[in-house]
Amino acid sequence: MKIKLYIFLIAALITGSFMSCADYLESDQFFKDRLTEEKVFANRKYSEEWLAHTFSDLNDECADVASKGHTRHCFADDMYFGDRDGTYDPIYNSTQINYNMFHTGEYSENDFQATWEKCYRGIRNASTFILNIHNNKEMTPEEIADRRGQARFVRAYYYWLLLRKYGPIPLLPDEGIDYTKSYDEIAIPRSTYEECAEFISNEFVLAAEELPAQLRDQQNIARPTRGSALAARAKVLLYAASPLANGNTDDYAQELKDDQGRLLLSTDYKEEKWAKAAAAAKDVMELGMYQLYVAPFRNAGSNNILYPFDPYPETIVPPYDGDFSDQDWPNGWKNIDPFESYRSVFNGTLTASENPELIFTRGENHGGEDVRMMVIHQLPSSVTGWNTHGMTQKQVDAYYMNNGTDCPGKDMEIRRGDGSARLIGYTTQADIEAGRYRPLAADVSLQYADREPRFYASVSFNGSVWYLDNETYENNKRKQIWYYRGNGNGYINTMFWLRTGIGVKKFVHPKDTHEGNNDSKVVYKIEPAIRYADILLIYAEALNELTQSYNIPSWDGAKTYTVSRNIDEMKKGIHPVRIRAGVPDYTQDVYNSRDEFRKKLKRERQIELMGEGQRYYDLRRWKDAPVEEALPIYGCNTLMTDTQKDMFHTPVVAWALQSSFSRKMWFWPIRHSELKRNKRLTQNPGWTYND
Repeated sequence: MKIKLYIFLIAALITGSFMSCADYLESDQFFKDRLTEEKVFANRKYSEEWLAHTFSDLNDECADVASKGHTRHCFADDMYFGDRDGTYDPIYNSTQINYNMFHTGEYSENDFQATWEKCYRGIRNASTFILNIHNNKEMTPEEIADRRGQARFVRAYYYWLLLRKYGPIPLLPDEGIDYTKSYDEIAIPRSTYEECAEFISNEFVLAAEELPAQLRDQQNIARPTRGSALAARAKVLLYAASPLANGNTDDYAQELKDDQGRLLLSTDYKEEKWAKAAAAAKDVMELGMYQLYVAPFRNAGSNNILYPFDPYPETIVPPYDGDFSDQDWPNGWKNIDPFESYRSVFNGTLTASENPELIFTRGENHGGEDVRMMVIHQLPSSVTGWNTHGMTQKQVDAYYMNNGTDCPGKDMEIRRGDGSARLIGYTTQADIEAGRYRPLAADVSLQYADREPRFYASVSFNGSVWYLDNETYENNKRKQIWYYRGNGNGYINTMFWLRTGIGVKKFVHPKDTHEGNNDSKVVYKIEPAIRYADILLIYAEALNELTQSYNIPSWDGAKTYTVSRNIDEMKKGIHPVRIRAGVPDYTQDVYNSRDEFRKKLKRERQIELMGEGQRYYDLRRWKDAPVEEALPIYGCNTLMTDTQKDMFHTPVVAWALQSSFSRKMWFWPIRHSELKRNKRLTQNPGWTYND
């Protein structure tokens, strides 16, 4: 059935004014200038506008990396937020769920549900475009193929976002739904996870066939390429191979069913799924289009607090390891700056077109709760920020020492320690003048000394130096930030303090400032929805799980990969990430042990992808969430002042942060109104069906 379209309606849709399905069908009483689908898609301008609108829902709750206004998945057991008070917010038409409510499952079936509406709306719009764009008389066949590939990509991506958040979901027919029929007539059941993953994977392949292989220019950077489709496919197949959806026989999996009683999570373990995920990652690697970004070695002679006017420290040189330290990139770190390499990927130093590891981003189509909003919450109060996004002690302990060993006392409070104790004592001014403990300033706990470069690019520990390069701090570009009680950034009787006494620097640029509550003074950040480091880690993880060898065709059938647990191939995934980070290689014993490598791989993802919306879902697909998200959250003793600094640096349970995991939290609940509209739709276990 063809639904009449209207010029005014198209314009309204493009600007973000949306209607319900009923309003959409009744709109002909308001508009006179009607266009048929044939006329819309025969016209270049209207076709381009339709495609742009199809992408427009890929923001806010549909963002991968964002602040907590629309989604919460950037905050798991690694990061937390201290603001939001649990009251109703009329702007977002939702409860201001704070971190405790989120982390203990105290949200309802009707909270933060825009993902469902936006994704299915985007799916419908993309399907209409795919079915009709061939009628366009003003585009070349190549242009039509590219646009159709874009629409197919974004439709598959919407499905992927739904699958990741809600678990198995209904797959709509390509030709769309006849909305003149009753709800009962158009009811569609949930497909299994396996069916969803296979469908989405196939759609990404079809998109890749029509999308350009070359990277797009800066003006079109948010539009997908072949690499975007293949990378997203690798992520889908990785999740499908992981324990939550592959061989899951627990009670939850037995309860998650469709309306006919069919199990929606696979209880039959298939190792070949890991091989398919590895091959999909290999497809991206074989394109030769991507590499990790590295910054050149910098030796400015200004690496300490004695040089307050330089916002960029000299290279943090890793200790000698006899391997990576002797070789230039990509075989070693001899000629690169690991700290600046990692920092620059996220903080706005690079434009999207300058970042060789950026595979997919929304560009500016990101919504109000974008990465810049995260930065505003991360900036300390004394440097014009809101001082509410912090880091857990568990995440701090995850970072390695600069020689690749664990930090002394790692995880001792949660009874995972190796028996060692945390370091005591503090840096002195003499240490700083002698060049010891770079890049620390004076009076900093030795717990934070000699850590890997990613630690210093990501963690705002007590006494860390914030590198500033804006007019507010023209004469003090290196500002030491303290989180002691009574200090301007420590505990106060409002929401604007860090509950663990540990902040976050990732995504922060030296020029960032929120002076005068002016958001535009924060450097624009490109959202790293999918980047090459993730693909490399996917490859290593998937290979590690194999016990047999598999022959898997490439995405286009042009070649066949022989996929097995080959250590040399695993190193192709893990080595670039470790080298760029300035961290030594694993021992041969780690590579030889599937279990030990799995532990290291999980930790590598925890560190490398921190704050990028990955940890929340990783813990679920690995089935680690019941343990990891239920552990007490530790941090510094924030009630202590600078006269009690030993007590401040003794980790305690963060009294203001709660943690637990209940079985209903594997997937997000489905909104009651959707369950009422679709009689064949079943709710996720643990959640209710009625208001």
